[in-house]
Amino acid sequence: MTPVGDALKFLNYARVGNPIICTKSCPFDHDAAQTYIHDMTESLEKSFGKELERLERRLDELVVITSQLKEENRSLKQRQDTLIAERATLLQKNEQVRARVEAMIGRLKAMEHST
Repeated sequence: MTPVGDALKFLNYARVGNPIICTKSCPFDHDAAQTYIHDMTESLEKSFGKELERLERRLDELVVITSQLKEENRSLKQRQDTLIAERATLLQKNEQVRARVEAMIGRLKAMEHST
């Protein structure tokens, strides 16, 4: 194993509260290492907790936004349906008016030729 691998193995072993027993000359100050590991674990847990809280808040915000967007989408679809129906009605009325105007023009021309 490499020196880095040895150090990581040591830190992981000590992190879970195992006593460190060295049979070779050991460069580590065991008490300082365990204090460091404890402090780092505490710090990581606090950081993790804060990040988890931040993510929970963001998730809540996204749930609210999603709900608002669904409602807005429903409203827009309803408005679109209304506008499509109004357009169809206006097109039908426009066609009726056009037909009536053409009929009037035809009658006027007929009256003009008969006189």
